[in-house]
Amino acid sequence: MTLDQIKTFIVLAKTGNFNRTAEALNVTQSTVSARLKMLEQALGHALLIREHSGCRLTAAGHQFLSHAANIQMFWQKSLQTVTLRPEFRGVLTVGAQVSFWDSLVIDWMAWMRDQSPDIALDLQADYSPAQMSKLSDGLMDIGIMYQPRHTTGLTIEKLLDDELVLVSTKMREVSSGWVEDFVFVDWGDVYLDAHAAAFPEMETAAITVGLGTQGLQYILKFGGSGYFPIRVVRELIEEKRLFRLEAAPLLKRPAYLVYQNDPIDAAAVETAIDGLRKIARAL
Repeated sequence: MTLDQIKTFIVLAKTGNFNRTAEALNVTQSTVSARLKMLEQALGHALLIREHSGCRLTAAGHQFLSHAANIQMFWQKSLQTVTLRPEFRGVLTVGAQVSFWDSLVIDWMAWMRDQSPDIALDLQADYSPAQMSKLSDGLMDIGIMYQPRHTTGLTIEKLLDDELVLVSTKMREVSSGWVEDFVFVDWGDVYLDAHAAAFPEMETAAITVGLGTQGLQYILKFGGSGYFPIRVVRELIEEKRLFRLEAAPLLKRPAYLVYQNDPIDAAAVETAIDGLRKIARAL
């Protein structure tokens, strides 16, 4: 079993097509087929079923896919560690959901470079389930997320209550017009419940997006209203590019830190967590 075989299988699982996989990896289709055959022989199971329109995973293929991704990530993490420059004593891998980057993660990165210049940082943007998986497998040291899952060996700590406020590109009353151009951002289950309780009779919005940045960019360009974390829109409100609709209820969404109970570099992890706590308190 080789890393090339594993990488080829992962791309095949994603594309479902031998030709597209060959193009993505810049190899011939026969090379793709040969790598898959050798991997299947090493595992003793068929991983893909060829079909007229492409290929699909077998039951064994589905089971192996997550392991294959972890093998690839373990290799990348190991390579990252052994190729560290002499001034670094270690690498800290931290994950965070996209909505935390502008107002938390960027400031924390600068704080860490000042406090622990001998620690290299590997920052990854991902959702809660993917972060939890990497934390459980030892591929990530700290995760910043909204929906952690209690898992043996991991500590979950509340970091902050994200306060979401209703803002609009026009100054208006909550009762007049804001629903018509409302952009609904899916901030997760806790927010969905809070929003439904606050506006029980509100009909489905014309636009729903899965990322806050998408919703914010849209209303800034084309006009509209939506719920966003105050830490994200505070400056836009001060600049009068957005107006807070004060009569609308404040909705809260808790965010959490998740980290290993017994990290390899406990001092680096504790320093990182201390910095995240301090910056979160200032938001």
